[in-house]
Amino acid sequence: MSDGRPVVEADVREIAEAVAAESRGFLTTVTEVAAGSAPEASMPLLLLAVSDLLAAGARLGATTDVVPPSRFEPDVGPDADLEPLRVNLANLFEGIDEYVEVIDPILGPEVEESTISGDLVAIVGALTQGLAHHDRGNVLEALWWWQFSYLSDWGERAASTLRALQTIIAHVRLDVDDDVAAEAEYDALQP
Repeated sequence: MSDGRPVVEADVREIAEAVAAESRGFLTTVTEVAAGSAPEASMPLLLLAVSDLLAAGARLGATTDVVPPSRFEPDVGPDADLEPLRVNLANLFEGIDEYVEVIDPILGPEVEESTISGDLVAIVGALTQGLAHHDRGNVLEALWWWQFSYLSDWGERAASTLRALQTIIAHVRLDVDDDVAAEAEYDALQP
């Protein structure tokens, strides 16, 4: 504790470093997709990025509650303006951005509308907040934030977004004209 920060156990630091790396990768992918750098690969890239992030989130969910030394979150400065990112993603998903999700599958079948662009930006915001703590050397605070926000918000948003992205890709690849499908099936059965 020479600099006033608590000593962080090696396994906790390992989890924090893994989540930080995954968060940075996710932010890079979402930013590049929103910028239009690879329009033909946007959906597959996002599907992979959200899947990878959910794996990191599952590790957070499986970890015993992280408790930072202070009850109050240190100020990391103003929140980033994520509206341009949301607008670019909404433009990318125009016509397929909205989807319906079950609010709480344990408590009942009530549904609500959501957007892929809005969910991705909310996830980016939560990850960015954790990275701000991490980059200032507040590893426990970062890990607490990522774990709390995973369990309370971004984990659910990422899971719903993953399902929506997978469904879009499935429609693109599987929704073909009946004649085309019959011809492909016939060709596949021929010796």
